[in-house]
Amino acid sequence: MLAVFWFSPVPAEQNVKPQYMEALQDRVVGGSVAKPHAWPWQISLQYLSRGSYYHNCGGSLVRRGWVMTAAHCVFGVWRVVLGAQKITANEPTQQVVRVTNIYIHPNWDPNNASSGDDIALLRLSSNVTLNSYVQLASLPKPGQILPNNNPCYITGWGSTQTGGPLSDVLKQAYLPVRNYETCSRSDWWGSIVKKTMVCAGGSRNSGCSGDSGGPLNCKVKGRYYVHGVTSFGSSLRCNTPKKPTVFTRVSAYIGICPKNYPSKMTQLYKWINK
Repeated sequence: MLAVFWFSPVPAEQNVKPQYMEALQDRVVGGSVAKPHAWPWQISLQYLSRGSYYHNCGGSLVRRGWVMTAAHCVFGVWRVVLGAQKITANEPTQQVVRVTNIYIHPNWDPNNASSGDDIALLRLSSNVTLNSYVQLASLPKPGQILPNNNPCYITGWGSTQTGGPLSDVLKQAYLPVRNYETCSRSDWWGSIVKKTMVCAGGSRNSGCSGDSGGPLNCKVKGRYYVHGVTSFGSSLRCNTPKKPTVFTRVSAYIGICPKNYPSKMTQLYKWINK
């Protein structure tokens, strides 16, 4: 259980602590199978264990040689699988690339899910090939805030119901945006949620572990943009009412880099704004 400083006077059943998605059972609750390659920037981040690779988190391809994911996802030896629908199959559409460098936001706190800055960039060993199955994610404008109920989809690999069987096929779930005014109410997430985050869902659809680091794909003027990086949810269960899935808000990290940031992060800010 992660320690959280939250003193809002709320009912006991609502005093729920946030928990990084990887600590929760692997599922996209209330979702359905995604149309093959409908989200071509979605990647599977996989770790090496005893000679085999296993899916751990999602992510988004933001440049041909770069992937954006959650900071809490990265440890060990990694590879990225792109163009996948069924991650346990060796599909001809897949591209597999090693991760050579990991850049974690310097202010991220691994012991406190609500501290924010849960974002990382991964440098791939080579540029991937863009085609019908692998495409770059579109990123929002710096500082852009979506209105309440803006339509979005979370995507990831997992089952579609709490306690249901796992699936290795890419799933999607409809999660409308909950604005900061709603999400920060005392009976929702209260002071746990920060303005550098974006909330989505809060009803029967939700995201869980295996979706960590993956995109929140939001429709703006007929086009989908990656507005969020999946970060945390309720420690009780994935579809707890008034406890929407919480994402790192991508638009908060696109812009002018603060002067006190390390040189590596400064370089990344310049890169992401090209």
